[in-house]
Amino acid sequence: MKVEIWSDVVCPFCYIGKRKFENALKGFPHRDEVEVVWHSFQLTPDFEPIPGESIHESLAKKKGVSVEEGRRMNDYMTNAAKEVGLNYQFDKAIPANTFLAHQLIHLGAHHGRQDATKERLMAAYYLEGQNIGDLDTLVKLGTEVGLDATESREALTAGTYANAVRLDEYQAQQIGVRGVPFFVFEDKYAVSGAQPSELFAEVLEKVYEEFKPAKPALTVVADGDACGPEGCAV
Repeated sequence: MKVEIWSDVVCPFCYIGKRKFENALKGFPHRDEVEVVWHSFQLTPDFEPIPGESIHESLAKKKGVSVEEGRRMNDYMTNAAKEVGLNYQFDKAIPANTFLAHQLIHLGAHHGRQDATKERLMAAYYLEGQNIGDLDTLVKLGTEVGLDATESREALTAGTYANAVRLDEYQAQQIGVRGVPFFVFEDKYAVSGAQPSELFAEVLEKVYEEFKPAKPALTVVADGDACGPEGCAV
């Protein structure tokens, strides 16, 4: 069963949604049959960070509100994140454009390390105050999940996965994604937002029952004397 998830690294609800989905997946008896694919989505693709600007100031500018209101919004997200065991550190967060980060996630996917790369980048941004828009930082974070530093640097510098990011975003437009996280199950059912784990569990069960592989028909390789409801063959 395939689950595709569109999200941005700097989307606070995306990290919360990731945890809620993971919690549902832990209790799903067929979790080993679930393939999770992460897709890129930039909330602000043209964002240009200003050195020294805090995340509170950046959010306030984006929303057209006061810095105090921006801080209040982030405090709300901090409390929401605590419910799933995440300790957001907005005071340390560094505003960043996520285009390079998404490319690193695609490189991680190429090496079977997509989820690990996604998790490492989100933790670096939300919990550790690392600059995920910085090339050297991304290379370092990549090595921590098993990616080769030289390959990462070359891929990010050359934009090897730039078109892959843009394709993800184009696909999001085609299926009508207006906000993230956005979960698509088997190309048929969609869940928008960081929904409760219980809802994700229900959807997993529903989709699995509908799309579970049919048991192959038995092939009789030998047929001989036997007894049945009408008696025995003689």
